[in-house]
Parts: sequence; C-alpha cells; structure tokens
Amino acid sequence: MSDHADETTPERRARGLEIMKRVYGWDHIGDGPGDFFGMTVEHLFAEVWSREGISNRDRRLLLLGMLVGQGMDDVVGLQLDAAVRTGDLTPDELREIVVFLTHYAGWPRGAKLNTQVEELIARVMRP
Repeated sequence: MSDHADETTPERRARGLEIMKRVYGWDHIGDGPGDFFGMTVEHLFAEVWSREGISNRDRRLLLLGMLVGQGMDDVVGLQLDAAVRTGDLTPDELREIVVFLTHYAGWPRGAKLNTQVEELIARVMRP
C-alpha cells in the first residue's frame, strides 16, 4: 500500500505534477484536462514513479529497454531527451545502451536507436 493513499486528489495531483516535472527535467508543467491526464499524473507519477525500491535512473533504463523492444521510437526520443536533461544518463552511457539493446531488440531497432542517440548528443553538445 502506498504511503500516499490517504492524500486527497488535489494533493496527489500536485505531487504527481511535481514528480512528472522532475522525471522529464522540465522547467514547468501545466495541468491538463481529462481522465487520461489525471490518471497519468495522479497514479503513474504520484504513485508509481514515487515508490521506493529502485531509482528513477533504473526506471528510465527499464523503460528505455521496453520501448526499444516494442519499437516505440517516438516515446524513446522523449525518454532519451529526459535522460540527458535530468542527468540520469551520459552520452557515453547512451552509446553503451545502444550496443547492448541492439543485441536483444535487433539490428533495425538498434540502428534507429543509434540515430536517435547520436542526433541527441549532437544537439546537446552543440555550442
């Protein structure tokens, strides 16, 4: 059971928005409409990403592996960008992840991941 289960929805939502902001390394995040956004913020971020047991870096690594394995390239890009922005992963670590995941997810997915990583590194390292 979560330590936060007795929080009201506004408290969970505020905490979820703050955790979401930290996970993605964003300067600001606005609230959004609808049940899907609410569940994402109040459950996924306020409850799941806030759990003890593994670090956010570990969560990010697991998520990247799953996303690459499923070929979800658009979401992979978002997670790669967040990993660099938050300092969870360095450019060298990203390159090592490419080599490792290529051997499990397959060469075509690894090639796509390599392109995404190298484009991100070039963009981040640009003066």
